[in-house]
Order: sequence, then structure tokens, then C-alpha cells
Amino acid sequence: MSEAFAAVDVIAAKRDGGRIPDEQIDWVIDAYTRGAVAEEQMAALAMAILLRGMEPSELARWTAAMIASGVRLDLSSVDRPTTDKHSTGGVGDKITLPLAPLVAACGAAVPQLSGRGLGHTGGTLDKLESIPGWRASLTNDEFLAQLRSVGAVVCAAGDELAPADRKLYALRDVTATVESIPLIASSIMSKKIAEGSSALVLDVKVGTGAFMKNVASARSLAETMVSLGTAHGVRTVALLTNMHTPLGRTVGNALEVAESLEVLAGDGPSDVIELTLVLAREMLAGAGLSDVDPADALRDGRAMDVWRRMISAQGGDPAAPLPTARETHVVVAPASGVLSRLDAYAVGVAGWRLGAGRARKEDPVSPGAGVVLLAKPGDSVQAGQPLLELHADDPARFDGALSALEGGYDIGAAPTAQPLIIERIS
Repeated sequence: MSEAFAAVDVIAAKRDGGRIPDEQIDWVIDAYTRGAVAEEQMAALAMAILLRGMEPSELARWTAAMIASGVRLDLSSVDRPTTDKHSTGGVGDKITLPLAPLVAACGAAVPQLSGRGLGHTGGTLDKLESIPGWRASLTNDEFLAQLRSVGAVVCAAGDELAPADRKLYALRDVTATVESIPLIASSIMSKKIAEGSSALVLDVKVGTGAFMKNVASARSLAETMVSLGTAHGVRTVALLTNMHTPLGRTVGNALEVAESLEVLAGDGPSDVIELTLVLAREMLAGAGLSDVDPADALRDGRAMDVWRRMISAQGGDPAAPLPTARETHVVVAPASGVLSRLDAYAVGVAGWRLGAGRARKEDPVSPGAGVVLLAKPGDSVQAGQPLLELHADDPARFDGALSALEGGYDIGAAPTAQPLIIERIS
């Protein structure tokens, strides 16, 4: 078939700092998805967008075209309000695991399409796949049936959901265009809007272990995503949250599941509990359920009940023992004092090198690998006291993890307290 436009004209318009006309946006996304626009042409356009940016109306149209490349799920058959959360990714960020069943226990439905980890940030699906029998892939019918019966689904996005994003995401990864805020925002929001939820809470991480290293860039991304969600009829708010230090006391798949179970049992690290409850309250408010206190559902066991049903519905055995790594290695404090810094990125890379993460999408992960934090910033430690416990199936991995941790922590004066929740954007 003859094409309505030439890709080179679209590239040139953006290269010269212009706004791509709506009909050309619609065409280029559709043509790229069909294979009529070559990879090198879309790579050039992505680089032009990174360098020149996009106007808000232009980006809204681009995102709409990404959504239109596939299906938009219809959740109208679900008899409770729908609300979801998306995190931009961090180290020890297991919040989805306790959060989805908690919000479902409070009367909302949580349709969460999640991803796998790449590099130093962990993926929710990798964590859940450490539970024996649990499966990430569901048909649309299974997805809807579970949403109606259990109230919470965490699974992989199907191929029919924003296929343009899947192609463009892989291209950005190999063309140094990942950092473009318009492309990040449209990638996240096209999938989340296509998912069909009525309300969305964004957890935008800020810090060394996050994609956005400073508050200004995180705020810019959050504001862009909130405006995109609002423009597409989804009630959207964003929280900027601290990712200079890992969340909780575990980094690694089965280790983080075990910690999530502690939270669901009414215990667990205070930062994980705090962020879970803050996000739950935002999600419930978006669903029109702001009078429900999620802390009650943690205390009385309702959230744990929904967790067991959610895991069982996807073939998992919630009572089965979680996998453990074959080998451990303890890192001890080199001096006495206060642990003043524990760098999230260093710990994330260590966990990755131990086998908890992957360098390429097709790489396997070791479910029991990871890092246990035996001290957090602000804790007093003695020389020789255990600081970190490394878990791996292959002891040859310890050297790489230890080199990642070099310079990743300090012992000295007490650190200045940093808030977990930095800012709210609506």
C-alpha cells in the first residue's frame, strides 16, 4: 500500500524544532507498528524528540496514537471502582506485592500489569515468579474473571496492549534515547491508560537508585505523566519518593516476597509499611473510597487473605516455602560509628551481580539471590558487626557484588533525616 506520509518529513519537522502535525503522529506510530517505517528512521525520530522535546498537545496525541496501536481493556464488567499504581523502579521496591491485595481488601479493584527487571532495578513479575507455581501470563478473560472474583491481578501485559510501545521501548534501549521525558512518559502512560483503570497513582522515584537522580527531573516527569493521564480521562496523581537508600531490608526476588509477607502480617520495615499505606490511601481516594483506612485491613488480616487468593488464582502455592540461595557471604562494618549512607544504586548493582537481576531481557534470574540489609542509615554499628548479607547460588558471584559495594556506604556521623515522601503532584 502507498503510505500517506514520508517518515523523513516527520523526522525533519522534529529535527528543526517544529510540532509534528496530529495526522503525521497518527501515521508514524501506526506505520512503525506495521513495519512500514524502518528502525533507523524511528531511531532518528526518537533522537530528535530527545533533543527537541514535545509540546503538551503533541505528546498527548503521540500517547493516544500509542494506545490506539492496540486494544484498550474494557473493565466495565468489574463491579467495583478500579485503581492502579505505577512505580518508575527502584531498589528493594516490593511495594506492589502488599499494596495490590491491601487496596483490594478495602473494596477497590486493582488491575496491575507489571514488568520484569532490567539492570539494577527489580521487576515485580520476577519477584512473584519465585513463588512455586505462580504464572505471569493470563488471557484477557482470566484477567477479568480474577479482577471480579479476587479484586486484584498482577500479571504481564498481553501482546495486544500498546504494541507500538513494545517496539519503541526496545529501540530506545539501544539508541541512547531512554532519557527523553516525553518518550518515558508516553511509554508508561500508554500502557497504563490502555489497561483501563479509572484512577492511577504514580510513584516516581528520586535518588541514586532511581532513573531520575534529582527532584527537578522527577518533578518534570511526574507533571508530564499526570497531565497525560488527566487528558485521557484517568484520575492521576504522582508522589515523588526517596530512592537514595534501598526500600526495606531486602533486595532480591524471593527475599522481597518474604518481606512483603511480613508487611501483610502487620509487621515488616517501617519505610515499606509507610509507603504502602500512603499509596493505598491515594489509590482509594482516586477510587472514591477515601473514608476507608487501609491500616485496618493490614491489622485484621484481610489483606493477607486477598494475597493468598490472588496467588492461588494464578497457580501459585501461597503456603509453599520460598527458594533460597545456596551460598551466603557477610559484609562487616570496617569501623564503629553510625551507618550514615547506604547507596541504593550500589546495593542494586550488587544484587544484580549476585543473580537477582538481568542484563538482557532473555536472561534468567536466580530467585533466591540478593542482599539482606542488616543495618540501615542511622543505625549505630560496631567494627566487625554484620552490615550486609549477600545471597547467591554461585559463590563466584560474590567478588563482583563486593566490588559494586566498594564506596557504597559510609560510617561516620548520624545522617540528616530524609523524608520518604518528597512531594505530591496532582
